[in-house]
Amino acid sequence: MFVATLRRAAQESVSGLPRAFWWLWASTLVNRLGGFVATFMALYLTLERGYSASYAGLVAALHGLGGVVSSLGAGVMTDRLGRRPTLLIAQVSTALSVALLGFMEDPVAIAAVAGLVGMASNASRPAVQAMMADIVRPEDRVRAFALNYWAINLGFAISSAAAGLIAEYSYLAGFLGEAALTLVCALLVFAKLPESRPERATPAEKGEAEIGLGTVLRDGRYMGVVGLSFLISLIFMQGYVGLPVAMGLDDWSASDYGLVIAVNGVLIVALQIPVTRFIEHRDPQRLLVLSALLAGYGFGLTAFAGSIAVYALTVCVWTLAEIINSPTQMGLVVRLSPVQGRGRYQGVYTMSWSVAALVAPLLSGYVIDHFGPEWLWGSCAVIGTIAAAGYWLLMRGLPEEPAPEDRRPGPAGPAAAAVPEKAEARGAGG
Repeated sequence: MFVATLRRAAQESVSGLPRAFWWLWASTLVNRLGGFVATFMALYLTLERGYSASYAGLVAALHGLGGVVSSLGAGVMTDRLGRRPTLLIAQVSTALSVALLGFMEDPVAIAAVAGLVGMASNASRPAVQAMMADIVRPEDRVRAFALNYWAINLGFAISSAAAGLIAEYSYLAGFLGEAALTLVCALLVFAKLPESRPERATPAEKGEAEIGLGTVLRDGRYMGVVGLSFLISLIFMQGYVGLPVAMGLDDWSASDYGLVIAVNGVLIVALQIPVTRFIEHRDPQRLLVLSALLAGYGFGLTAFAGSIAVYALTVCVWTLAEIINSPTQMGLVVRLSPVQGRGRYQGVYTMSWSVAALVAPLLSGYVIDHFGPEWLWGSCAVIGTIAAAGYWLLMRGLPEEPAPEDRRPGPAGPAAAAVPEKAEARGAGG
C-alpha cells in the first residue's frame, strides 16, 4: 500500500512534461555530476596551495565577478541569438576554462582564470531558465523547476562525496573530470535540444514597448525580488565559501567537508519532490518568508557546531530552506517576466546570484580572518531575518495568477509558450 502510494506520487510528479524538458534535465544532471571547482576551490587554495582565507575569498570573488559580467550579456544573447546557441557557447567555454584552471600555478594566473570560469559557467543559466519557461506549461513550472533543482542536487550529492575522495588523491583530476563532463553536457544540448525561443514580434504588432535591460531595471517589483534573491544567495553561498574554510580552521579534512556538504544534496534528492507536491499550490509569500528564516538561522546554528554530526544537522536546516525557496522563487520570477523578454529578465535574476558569489567570499574571508567564524554565522541569521521581512512586504497585494483552466489550451512547447501570458500576472512592478 505504502509502496503503491509512493509510486503513484512519483508518477504524478514527472508526468505531463514535454520530451525537451527531460533532455534539458539530463544535461543539467550530467553537468552537475562534474561539479568540482565551485565546491572545492576554497579548500584547494587554502589546504593544497597554502594561501590565506582572504586570498581564497578574493579568487572566489573574481569567479563571482565573471558571473556578474556574463549574466546580463548571456541574457541578451538568450533573447537575440537563441537559447540553444547560448547554452553551447557557455558549456564549451566552461569546459576549456576549467581544464586550464587546473594547470595554473601562479596566484595571479589562478585568479584571472577563475574569473573566466565564473564568466563561462554562469552564462548558461539565463538560457536554461528561459528554455524551461518556454517549453513547460505555466501550471507545471513550479514542479519543473523543482525537478531540475532535484537533478542539480542529485549530481551534487554524488559529485561532492566522490570529489572529496578525488581531492585527497589529485585536485587536477577533479578539474579535468569537470571539464570532460561539461563537454558531454554540451554534446547533449547540441544533439537533443531544439531551439525554444518564441517567435519574435515587432513592438507595433505586440502593442507594447520593446523590452530592453532598462525595462527590467525599471520594473520595481521584479527588482525587489532580485534584491531579496541576492540576500538569500549571500546566505546560501556560505555553504561553499565560509563553511569549508571554517571547518578547515577546526582541523577537519577535505573529505570531512565533502561528507557534510553532501548531506545537502542527499536531502534535496530525498525531499525535493514530496515537499514540492506539498507546497506547489500554497501561498508563495509565506513559503518565501519561511525559507528566508530557515536559511538564516540554519547557518546561524553553525556557530555551535563542534562535531561532524552537528555540522550535518545545520546543513539539514538550511537545506529545507533551499528546497522551499528554489522552485517557489523561480516560479515567481517567471510569473513576473514577459515572454519576449525572458532572457533579459532571467539574466538580471541570475546576476543576483553572481553578485552574491562576488560578495560572499570577500565577506566571509574578511569576517573569518578578523573576527572569527561565529560572527559570520550570526550575520547570516540577521540577513535571513531582513530577507524574510522583505518578502512579506514585497508580496503584499501581488495579483493572483490565473488558474490553469483560464489559460489558452494547447500542447506544452514553444508554440504554447509563444502565447503571451495575462498582463496582470506580471504584478504591480511591471
